[in-house]
Amino acid sequence: MQYWLIKTEPSTWSWNDQVINQTTSWDGVRNYQASNNLKAMAVGDWCFFYHSVFDRHIVGIVEVTRPYHRDPSDTRGRFGMVEVKAVKSLKKPVSLDNIRQEPRLTHLALVRQSRLSVMPIDEAAWNLIMKMSGEA
Repeated sequence: MQYWLIKTEPSTWSWNDQVINQTTSWDGVRNYQASNNLKAMAVGDWCFFYHSVFDRHIVGIVEVTRPYHRDPSDTRGRFGMVEVKAVKSLKKPVSLDNIRQEPRLTHLALVRQSRLSVMPIDEAAWNLIMKMSGEA
């Protein structure tokens, strides 16, 4: 299993929306690096669900249920999407500020490439963030 972080603006698609709908297509990604990260995802991988812009918290976990496939909203056929389903809400959301303050997490793309919308999370970082959320 691999671990990831996917970002969304809560005004566009929130954790509440995800929980209500359970499964959704993670589409609309138009950055090549983020798209390559989507391509690397496999069914069963887990992703932190991150609210970007004003909220800036990891709030939940989703599981990849369908691997990378064509995104019909891309009329040029260059980009794809995956499907994810809600797994659980975190007991305590983990803020970007808390992540930035933790020296063992400064290597994360979330800190170094703030605009990247889909990024890998190594297992040690995943476990630490889970601990910060009260889950481990």
